[in-house]
Amino acid sequence: MVSVVVDFRRAREVGPVRRRTFGSFVEHLGRCVYSGIYEPGHPTADARGFRRDVLDLVRELGVTLVRYPGGNFVSGYRWEDGIGPRQSRPRRLDLAWRSTETNEVGVDEFLAWCREADCEPMMAVNLGTRDTASALDLLEYCNHPGGTDWSARRAANGAPEPYGIRLWCLGNEMDGPWQLGHRSAAQYGSLAARTAAAMKQYDPALELVVCGSSGSAMPTFGEWERVVLEEAYDHVDYVSCHAYYEQHGADRASFLASAVDMEGFIDAVVATADHVAARRRAARRIDISFDEWNVWYLSQEPDRKTDDAWPVAPRLLENVYSTVDAVVVGSLLITLLRRSDRVTAACQAQLVNVIAPIMTEPGGPAWRQTTFYPFALTARLAAGTVLAPTIDAGTVPTDRYGPVAAVDAVGTLDADRAAVFLVNRSPVEAATVQLPLWSELPAQTVTATTLGGDDLDAVNTLHDPLRVVPSVNRSIRLAGDCVEVELPPASWTAVEFA
Repeated sequence: MVSVVVDFRRAREVGPVRRRTFGSFVEHLGRCVYSGIYEPGHPTADARGFRRDVLDLVRELGVTLVRYPGGNFVSGYRWEDGIGPRQSRPRRLDLAWRSTETNEVGVDEFLAWCREADCEPMMAVNLGTRDTASALDLLEYCNHPGGTDWSARRAANGAPEPYGIRLWCLGNEMDGPWQLGHRSAAQYGSLAARTAAAMKQYDPALELVVCGSSGSAMPTFGEWERVVLEEAYDHVDYVSCHAYYEQHGADRASFLASAVDMEGFIDAVVATADHVAARRRAARRIDISFDEWNVWYLSQEPDRKTDDAWPVAPRLLENVYSTVDAVVVGSLLITLLRRSDRVTAACQAQLVNVIAPIMTEPGGPAWRQTTFYPFALTARLAAGTVLAPTIDAGTVPTDRYGPVAAVDAVGTLDADRAAVFLVNRSPVEAATVQLPLWSELPAQTVTATTLGGDDLDAVNTLHDPLRVVPSVNRSIRLAGDCVEVELPPASWTAVEFA
């Protein structure tokens, strides 16, 4: 049993808890939309065709922000295909995922769904196969009050009031060779700058996200961000980060330490953005939108390049998550909170069926994957100010990252409650954590909830949807001026003070 001290008495105040940290992602990919959030004829479907069982789980998950409609899908998307009478909407080939898009769900349906789910929309524009004019048309359709062609069409389609979307993505992963309209950094940066300037000419208060590199392992990483920001810095507010993690072979220790990579990724992008700001003598800083992150077993995905079937809403990327996957998700959320000084928006990719915390069966039930729980608990408990504690812990050896801290933690403090989120990265050794009480702590009651421990490969399925659930950690106790709690190997724990 390893002894660890997580001390908030000299904690660094990072900044406020950003509600946009708890974002998600709905892409026209696989069954995320069709038989995911939308399934007319389902026993729970409302008049619009939205699955109410899924809406209930989305609210329980605590999602605050949803990015749409992609992802790779957006780079071939004509948004006009998804408005107006459904019987008149064209079917299109989706080259990104080799599927057929029916366009039954489009801008108006998605934004109506956001209202039902009480989520802020984050709209992406197509800068792959389209241009500035298309982005401006979409902006006018969504946000202009009336008196123009596009705003009149929106009203005719059942939405007389503007949607007022504040947060917009300028394309997606444009350095990826897989992306339709893939461009060099200079080409994309120039197009993004022109589009951003035009959008802000309509409304300077818009918040715009420029594409960073598709991942820190890309050969373009770093230089891409520099060149793009040199072009677009004056007109954008965020640069995006995307990162996915999986266990490679038997190397569980490195997988449990995935957040080390995420932290380094954030540091590198912040340094690049601040370097560009210094060169430009800019007073305004660029923040990070970490608008794709998750566990994703990408190496196990089949090659679909020769699939000529072009199906509608096929079962794609439907990873079934284990207990250890959920522990890693909780660990990544700790990092996103601790870096909320610069990561001010984030989206777990994706929401339903596709590498998702929520799964559905067509015509049948919806259920929570293991990864649902750390997200939902963190979204519910984190409030007020983010605190980065000092941590006195031993290390765990990993093949990928070398020795890493055995325990990672972050805390949040509000007027009448506090929370501490902990992860034990050791796959084999338990840890006893001491949390010295600090003066601002509302400590009338303290409880702990843990996910992890015995069966790290257990999963939730259609036939056994509650196989993995968080459990009350009964080891928590007051010991003098400290709270002590035991963390099982490879586990994530939330401690709540109220």
